Amino acid sequence: MNRLLIPALCSASVFLVIAFSISCSAPSEVAEPNPKPLEWAPVADWLKLPEGMESLGASHGDVAIAKNGDVYISLTGGLRAGIQVYDATGNFLRVVEGAPNDFHGFVIHEDADGVEYIYGPRLTKGNILKMTLEGEVVLDIPATAIPEEHWKVHPKTKKKGIRLTACDIAPNGDIFVTDGYSSDLIHRFSPEGDYLATFGGKEAPYLFQTLHKIAIDTRFDPPRIVGVSRTDGRVVHLSLDGEFIGDVATDLLKPAALVVQDDLLAVGEILGRVTLIDKEGNIVKQLGANENEDEVGTNKTEPAKWRTGVVNAPHGVAFNTEGDLFVTEYSLFGRIVKYDRAD
Repeated sequence: MNRLLIPALCSASVFLVIAFSISCSAPSEVAEPNPKPLEWAPVADWLKLPEGMESLGASHGDVAIAKNGDVYISLTGGLRAGIQVYDATGNFLRVVEGAPNDFHGFVIHEDADGVEYIYGPRLTKGNILKMTLEGEVVLDIPATAIPEEHWKVHPKTKKKGIRLTACDIAPNGDIFVTDGYSSDLIHRFSPEGDYLATFGGKEAPYLFQTLHKIAIDTRFDPPRIVGVSRTDGRVVHLSLDGEFIGDVATDLLKPAALVVQDDLLAVGEILGRVTLIDKEGNIVKQLGANENEDEVGTNKTEPAKWRTGVVNAPHGVAFNTEGDLFVTEYSLFGRIVKYDRAD
């Protein structure tokens, strides 16, 4: 349109001015949808034990969620030790046949073939297992795959060995495990189970004090390792090649477990709290804080003292696809706390 005609057109009437200004103005930006609010609500009595089971069973383990929403819980003792499976509403489904009772930390990972597998190192035996969700072992990496130069003498048994406490799988399929109860070293394996490298430990620049559990932090490109140095209250970042990047958070209540989903990192603190941290390292939410010192950091807190939504000793954390958060505790009785994400 000829610019000289615009004044005449706009003076015709107020209506035309308004109409013309609307039609000729730059298109407005489409408003971004409001993100899902950072709110979670505790679910009372979520878990429904099968008949004949008075308690879940002794728990010094972890929790992981399959794509279909089923909840996998590792138990070290009780009537159904090993891995128990519950549906999304808390109903008991089955046990994973052949799963060991010493999965201190484990994950469910979808491989490149689209199939989900259980990966976990055995705390007492030292081997690393890859299993189908039904329990078939498809990979068994022996403890001896880790060079003996990285083994440490156990202070009680006086025997040299490893005490692997957790693992996670990188996007390329490499397997990372942490020796969190011994050397604080991270060991890396190929998807086929070949030993690749070792890094980390108690010396500078890492200075780990019980590198209890680790996860692959896919919020970054390239992905990183994020881990909890429990005794000194730190969450830390490393590159997949072992370069120490820095602290994500400090002064936490003995962080013992962690999981990444979208832009959030959830950290379970064994002294009675769950902290959610964004990609920039900001604490955006804290759940379940327990102010009763006699109830936290111990596996002896009895069910009579449990309170809905208040945690005692978080030892494993997991998200489902809806963003609901599951917390398993260090407990002689076994406990899972669930928080539903707000709509």
